[in-house]
Amino acid sequence: MQIKICGLSRDQDIDFVNEAKPDFIGFVFAESKRKISPVLAQYLRFRLVNSIIPVGIFVNSKIAEITELYRNGIISIAQLHGDEDESYIASLKKTSGSKPITVIKVIKSGQLSKETLTANANSCADYLLIDSGAGSGKTFKWDTLKSFKFPKPWFLAGGIDIKNLEQAMAYNPFAIDISSGAETNDIKDREKILQLVTTVRQGNTK
Repeated sequence: MQIKICGLSRDQDIDFVNEAKPDFIGFVFAESKRKISPVLAQYLRFRLVNSIIPVGIFVNSKIAEITELYRNGIISIAQLHGDEDESYIASLKKTSGSKPITVIKVIKSGQLSKETLTANANSCADYLLIDSGAGSGKTFKWDTLKSFKFPKPWFLAGGIDIKNLEQAMAYNPFAIDISSGAETNDIKDREKILQLVTTVRQGNTK
């Protein structure tokens, strides 16, 4: 199982993840208290160790904005939280270059159904992410996940912290996505990040 720490915005945040070494980190380019500019993202990205994969978080952004970040090496993956349809994803991949950008398509928990998953089975998206909402930081009824067979590797997000991390891991997603659960007073917390990553790594050895 892998882990993503999302919403990095400071030098210290990069220091923390470089030490903890999660599999992915997220830079937020959508409207949010964690939103950062492309210029800041570029600075932070090139302080990031090469083993950590940078993800850009977007909501109905212009394709050109995403592809520019990708071609400049600031992000490797686009995480789409808005109304981006299959045509949008196909266009994004087509215009991102000879090596198409990897895409995570978010499905809100309230829209999760067998029909939705069937529709996404042949999507151009590489991963799915199940969340209660766009960066809401709230959990949903995870037991509903037992009813579904996911057609692609999937991330579980929404209100996950050290207290419920092992419960979230029990649903066996491809990766756990954490933002507010890695913070204290809305600021990334070194000890929490280290503990979260360590818990996932230890779970992988059981």
